[in-house]
Amino acid sequence: TPTVEEVVTGEAEVREIFSVPKLGKIAGCYVQSGIVTRGSKVRFLREGVVIWNGQIISLRRGKDDVKEVDAGYECGLNIENFNDIKVGDIIEAFKLIETKKTLA
Repeated sequence: TPTVEEVVTGEAEVREIFSVPKLGKIAGCYVQSGIVTRGSKVRFLREGVVIWNGQIISLRRGKDDVKEVDAGYECGLNIENFNDIKVGDIIEAFKLIETKKTLA
């Protein structure tokens, strides 16, 4: 069986929350490090404790729908099936990398 390694690709801080009809809550974030990409897996950290794991379903920069946002920029995130967002939460984006074991 392959080993699965988790690699953190980016980290964003929730600075504001927007309510949008039909979509729920949108997290207005500032990307602190790395890159946050649409469709990537994320975990919500509140005071250092993981409160939820899921996936980004939409990523916007201003009025444009984008694929990724680099460190130092602001963006809006819509998270799949999660509306318990609070200002100050940290969103950690990560990807899972499978490595096959080899015989030595």
